[in-house]
Amino acid sequence: MPNVQHILDERVAAAMRAAYPEAADSPAIVMPCPERSRGAAQDARFGDYQANGAMALAKRLKAKPRDVAERVLEHLDVTDLCEKPEIAGPGFINLRLRPDWVGRQIGLINVPVSAPLNAEPAAEAAGYLDRLGVDQVANPETVVIDYSAPNLAKEMHVGHLRSTIIGDALVRMLDFAGHTVIKQNHVGDWGTQFGMLIAYVKAELRMQPTHEIDLSDLELFYRLAKARFDSDGPFARLARECVVNLQTGDSEIKQKWHFILRESLWHCKQVYERLGVLLTDADIRGESAYNDDLPKVIEALTAKGMLVESEGAQCVFVKDASGKPRFVAKDGTPLPLIVQKSDEGYLYSTTDLAAIRYRVGELKAGRILYVVDARQALHFAMVFAVARAAGFAPADVALEHVAFGTMMGADGRPFKTREGGTVKLMDLLDEAEKRAYDLVSEKSADVPEAERRRIARIVGIGAVKYADLAQNRTSDYVFSWEKMLALDGNTAPYMQYAYARIRSIFRKGEHAAESLRQEAAPIALAAPQELALGKAILRFPEVLDRALEDCRPNILAAYLYDLAGAFTAFYDACPVIQSPEPLRSERLKLCDLTARVIERGLGLLGIETAERM
Repeated sequence: MPNVQHILDERVAAAMRAAYPEAADSPAIVMPCPERSRGAAQDARFGDYQANGAMALAKRLKAKPRDVAERVLEHLDVTDLCEKPEIAGPGFINLRLRPDWVGRQIGLINVPVSAPLNAEPAAEAAGYLDRLGVDQVANPETVVIDYSAPNLAKEMHVGHLRSTIIGDALVRMLDFAGHTVIKQNHVGDWGTQFGMLIAYVKAELRMQPTHEIDLSDLELFYRLAKARFDSDGPFARLARECVVNLQTGDSEIKQKWHFILRESLWHCKQVYERLGVLLTDADIRGESAYNDDLPKVIEALTAKGMLVESEGAQCVFVKDASGKPRFVAKDGTPLPLIVQKSDEGYLYSTTDLAAIRYRVGELKAGRILYVVDARQALHFAMVFAVARAAGFAPADVALEHVAFGTMMGADGRPFKTREGGTVKLMDLLDEAEKRAYDLVSEKSADVPEAERRRIARIVGIGAVKYADLAQNRTSDYVFSWEKMLALDGNTAPYMQYAYARIRSIFRKGEHAAESLRQEAAPIALAAPQELALGKAILRFPEVLDRALEDCRPNILAAYLYDLAGAFTAFYDACPVIQSPEPLRSERLKLCDLTARVIERGLGLLGIETAERM
């Protein structure tokens, strides 16, 4: 089923073109009415959608908005899906969906689509054939998503959480929409830090790969190496030599480097499996992968005449169309993108440019998303500008920084341990599962322990992820165990409980949900709460589209919370099991569809559900 908002937007836009051919490019601006956003029962004063384009068009034509709206209505035909449109206020056009049309659409999406002959087994296993009204995009793109990207030789910490789970949610949503998604884990596996670490283990431990050394040892060695690097000149020279030898392929140095990487990547894999994210070893393409291409990047920039030497370093000063510096410091001094240091070493910027060349040239990306901390905004703005100017990324390839804020503690500062140290991600997940287990044991002490452990994992990990994904990604947010594990409010446990509660209806009534999905018969939506729930279900495609437009998973999370609220209002007002047939089956279909949308929506956020809680 097409996006309802898009259908109405196209109809209103066509009416505006017919009414005012001289302003054919004016947008219809159809949006869901604010009064409908919480899943409330229909209010006679408001519609389901509101077209605001007449207001803007009136200003452009220097006419009265209401007169413009009335003329647009003369050309608007939405009789097949809406009741008679109404003009509200100075010129808003209110649109209310017809109950019979909603009932027909609900009946259609109730039946999962049949598997095409060439269906991929993975798509069928993922449940993508049950699309719940979401059409695949007409023009799929190849989207590369750069996310997680931890620095190796250190344990992953809470600073890696947001990139990892926001990126994972975007991968799932874009894939479900029908795009070709390529995951890229641009891990930090190169540079001076590895020179310091290798120099330390070489000088102090004479480490061999067969020795029993784990990641916690390497973290300690790194801290000790950094202290020596900053205070011991000969050691610093040895560390720099190790970097050079690593870059030139010295076998002994590379052996130690590979050992460090294997230990670090094993830890990353454990974290990803624990979080339930989709990243695998095949998605890793670290900084080292671009080492051979860095001189070619410099050659390409030189050939374009873009390099300027500044204090011995090779820099690019980006200019705007008028020839003025595009990036300047607070004092007005032009800011350069440094791509090669005075010692001929390379920087993150050089590697990022090489990565863009690879992703456009080899991966054939039409869109590249960087899920990275908002504090890197200037860096990416400059890298993107240089990549455009150098021809590494043509104009038809989108380069987007999907920025996010910081996880804060109760004190309003970045989240830390009580001792002020960095919170390791595995420790955070351990604590989440422990707290969830205590909660499950308190509520369901009669459930076998193994089942409580399984539910605790689903609830605990889900709580951490949902608490983050439910936030506007560009905002900082305060981490709170109490809020994220609450069984009420916009939390994962509330959503997971809502799903389990619906599934319990079928167990109590001994009805098989699958038997209700056999025919696409219209569903009568007589009660206001039934109609409100039906309309909420139909909003799933448009919500997913809006979430993807600006890469904001929180839009999907907010919708799922509203849907759960609409279901509660329906269930409180409309008996289900106790109703006579055929009303009972129709209401059971609404229950089943609601559960399927919640399960699918949470799944697109990377969050599991449980049949019982």
